[in-house]
Amino acid sequence: MIQGQAGERQLWRILNASAITYLNLQMLWDGMPQDFGAVALDGVPIIASGQGRGIVYENHVGLPPGGRAEVVVAIPAEGVKAELLTRSVNTGSGGENDPVRALATIVGSKNALALQSRLSAAPEPLTKSTLPWLGTVPPARERRLYFTEKLQDPNDPNSPTTFFITVEGQQPVAFDPNSSTPNIIVRAGDVEDWYIENRTQELHAFHIHQIHFMLTEWFGVAVNEPFLRDVINVPFWDGKTTKYPSVKLRMDFRDPSIVGTFPYHCHLLEHEDGGMMGLVRVEPAEAMHAAQNSPSQEKSSARQP
Repeated sequence: MIQGQAGERQLWRILNASAITYLNLQMLWDGMPQDFGAVALDGVPIIASGQGRGIVYENHVGLPPGGRAEVVVAIPAEGVKAELLTRSVNTGSGGENDPVRALATIVGSKNALALQSRLSAAPEPLTKSTLPWLGTVPPARERRLYFTEKLQDPNDPNSPTTFFITVEGQQPVAFDPNSSTPNIIVRAGDVEDWYIENRTQELHAFHIHQIHFMLTEWFGVAVNEPFLRDVINVPFWDGKTTKYPSVKLRMDFRDPSIVGTFPYHCHLLEHEDGGMMGLVRVEPAEAMHAAQNSPSQEKSSARQP
C-alpha cells in the first residue's frame, strides 16, 4: 500500500529489479488512467538535452528489466479507489507471460503519516554538461549488432537455449566470462551509431554499462526523443517478415572516465547468463591514434572488431 496526504504530489523513483519481467506501469483512479510526470529515465534528467520543460506526461510508463524512471504523481482524494498496476506486455511467441497485475493500492488521507524524506525547497541546480547535445553530434562510425538464439536440441522446444548478441561480420559465440577479449573497440571521445537487430521471436532489452545513448530510430522510423537511456526494448520478430525489427542508438563515448572494458548485454537474466553478452573496450584517443598509424596496425586493421 502507498499512502500520502490527499492531493499532494510525490516523486517516485522506480526500478524494475526483476530478472525477466517487463513492466508497463499505470495508475488508476476509480478505473480511470492518470498521468505520470516523467522527469528522468535511467538516472538522467529528461531536461539534459536542454529542450522542453523537463517533464513528460504519459498515462503509462514502460520499464524493461533494469530500467529506471523518476516520475511525479498526485495522491488521490480520500475515498477514491486507486491502484498501481502493470499492464500486459506482449513479449512475442517465444517470450515470457507478462499479464495485467495489480502492484499496490494508493490511499489518500488527511491523516497520512508525514513522508520520511522530502525534496529541498531550494535544490542546488544540476551541473550542466559543457559537451554538445548528443543528438547534434555526427557519429564517427556505424556498427550493427543482432540478437539470435539456438536450441541445444532443435527437436525439443523445452531443451536449454543458447543466446547470442553478435557484431555483424563476426561469428555468433556465447559469451565467455573468462575471456577479456573485446568484441568491439571504441575510441574515447567518439560518438557512434549502433543498429541493434532482433532476429528472435521474443522481446529483448539491450543494455550497456558506463554510458548512455539516445534512441534515433525505431524499426526504421526516425523518432524525435531527446532523452538518454542505458536500456531499451528491441521488438521481437514475427517469424514471417523479411525485415528484422531494430533500433538505432546514438552511443556516447565522450566521458574520459569510461576508458576500459565493460559489457553490453540483454538485461533478461536468463538471456545474459545464457550467452547474450559482449565486451566493448574504450581506448584512449591518443593510444588509438598511435596504433592506427603504426605499420603493423595498417596490415591488420581489416581484422579489428
